Amino acid sequence: MIQVIGDTMNSALGLSRDPQQLTLLQMGLRAIVIYAIALGMVRVGGDRRFIAKHAALDVLLTIILGSTLSRAINGSAPFFETLGAAFALVLLHWLLALIAFHFDRFDPLIKGRSHVLIQDGEINHAAMKKSHISYRDLKSSLRLKANLTDPSQVEQARLEASGEISIILKDKPPSVVELPVESGVQTVRIQLN
Repeated sequence: MIQVIGDTMNSALGLSRDPQQLTLLQMGLRAIVIYAIALGMVRVGGDRRFIAKHAALDVLLTIILGSTLSRAINGSAPFFETLGAAFALVLLHWLLALIAFHFDRFDPLIKGRSHVLIQDGEINHAAMKKSHISYRDLKSSLRLKANLTDPSQVEQARLEASGEISIILKDKPPSVVELPVESGVQTVRIQLN
């Protein structure tokens, strides 16, 4: 059984062939397999910081597509077959994005989930560890995005699927200023927001 699977993969992907002899179909299948494996690696790794503010889906397409097309340019792979592999990648990317758009359950598998780093002023150390976010990174985001230094002023901070940290501040109680109008008679209260 394992031998049959191995032979089928070898034939479909042209694993034992000279790269110059790969067919359009084999190059397209190779591109799809590499894309799927790379996406799995990024999703399992979970480190959003290496892809900055972009979805893993988009970054992987950019890297793999660039690498694939460069082979057609420098002649290290057959021209039309390499273009076929590039079209297969773009089609797969489009299909995955379409599926993620229409099926909410599929979206986190491709783009990831957000993680709560601060809830009601309390830092979630487990989420920070899982997301590879240091306390220094979190404090930096608080300063840069919310002009804060104290996590206790944060209602919620999340590491979003995009890799950015979003911050929602706690509602501050309004400041009230009391001004005496006439000594001993009346006081005016002004609420400042």
